[in-house]
Amino acid sequence: MTDLTHFNQAGEAHMVDVGGKATTDRVAIAEGTIVMLSETFNLVEQGGHKKGDVLGIARIAGIMAAKKTADLVPLCHPLALTKVSVDFVLDSETASIHCRATVGTSGQTGVEMEALTAVQVTLLTIYDMCKAVDKGMTMTNIRLLEKAGGKSGHWQRS
Repeated sequence: MTDLTHFNQAGEAHMVDVGGKATTDRVAIAEGTIVMLSETFNLVEQGGHKKGDVLGIARIAGIMAAKKTADLVPLCHPLALTKVSVDFVLDSETASIHCRATVGTSGQTGVEMEALTAVQVTLLTIYDMCKAVDKGMTMTNIRLLEKAGGKSGHWQRS
């Protein structure tokens, strides 16, 4: 953990050179949750929100965000993504929406940042669409669950 790859020997930020790395299939899965008032949850679940299909719009926003990660995170490489999916699990007992994003590519660097960005922007879009009725929503537990491919191989959260 002492060798941060985004800094050169002089301690200056730089984009990691991945030119010599092997091209492999890579996948990353990230998740996060947004918790809201029961009334807000019911609007989203029943599709009764006056702004429209909250989850459909949030899904598209997450997919678009994964594709734009290199524009948002300064030292990320622009990648040709081969897969982006955003899925939801709704929990009426906790008035929460769980988001899971899966991102894939065949390339020289991983897609962890793309999966995390997809989750965060998906949850931000839900917040944006519902903030008029619930400003107290909380986004939580945004984290990487799993990544596969590349030199470091497979990693999974325990």
